[in-house]
Amino acid sequence: MHRTLISLLAAALFCGCEIQMQTSSDGEPVRKVDIQLKPTGGTGGDSGQSRSGEEATATPSSTSASNAIRIATFNIQVLGTTKASKTDVMDHLGLIIRQFDVVAIQELRTKEARVMESLAAAANSKGAKYDYLVGPRLGRSSSKEQYVFMYDTERIQLESGSVYTISDPDDLLHREPLVATFRVRGPPTKEAFRFTLINIHTDPDETDTELDALGDVFRLVQSDNYDDDVILLGDVNVSEKKLGRLGDVPGITWIVHGEPTNTRRTKSYDNILFTQAETSEFTGAWGIVDLQKQLSLSSDQALAISDHLPVWAEFTPNEAVRRVAARPGDSR
Repeated sequence: MHRTLISLLAAALFCGCEIQMQTSSDGEPVRKVDIQLKPTGGTGGDSGQSRSGEEATATPSSTSASNAIRIATFNIQVLGTTKASKTDVMDHLGLIIRQFDVVAIQELRTKEARVMESLAAAANSKGAKYDYLVGPRLGRSSSKEQYVFMYDTERIQLESGSVYTISDPDDLLHREPLVATFRVRGPPTKEAFRFTLINIHTDPDETDTELDALGDVFRLVQSDNYDDDVILLGDVNVSEKKLGRLGDVPGITWIVHGEPTNTRRTKSYDNILFTQAETSEFTGAWGIVDLQKQLSLSSDQALAISDHLPVWAEFTPNEAVRRVAARPGDSR
């Protein structure tokens, strides 16, 4: 199913929130949290690297809710048959994915279904139950890419009929975003956090045009999902200072403020964006997983996984209560 990208003449008005996020919607300070990937079965020798096949667990922040939902974005550089053939790399990718409830993945570059089957097997090697959905092959050149969503089926449910690719008749976007809606399992249906994700990977040579177009995409998805939380996440190839019209969406906020998100720690490319008033489920906790530090890898070993780092944010499993002003004449 496709939806047409259009320029909206007017956007709905949100409450007056600061564009740059300094506090969460309830006034709590935003907290950057490190996920500690510590092997539970020991270390892999003097270097402290975890042995292949050993499980590592996330050490939650003392201020994080134990049942919170973690949503991540990860550009797994050139995810294809070559990477899938490297057992140590796939084991590390599986470990990383298991730290999150939903992961938006960019740069799947293969026609071989076995690559994603291998990644799912790595994620599920310790008894987890991750599933995935893959978008169409996209791109103007012969090097096509696909977007992927991986999610823990024991905690997250994919909403039936919710998956679509934004149609871009004016060819403003190199790889049109993949959109899908999810709901948290556990709470009663009407109380469970329901959210729509927009997975994006911009072309680094066309970011000005694409970030402007993504402002329209965000508004369009909001208008289609008026009762949902809309979260855009991925590799936008710019820092928060160059978000164009996407950064001008009323009330929009982002979690990464200039921190490097590439493995060499030199550039800020990846981010997670949402409107602060609508997505008050955000707990204020977020992080960037330093592959080299957290997995005790050399620079070359970390780069073999990806030239990007996973970026994540944490949300409550229950829908937040929206505070809506009463209309004149309404009974209180």
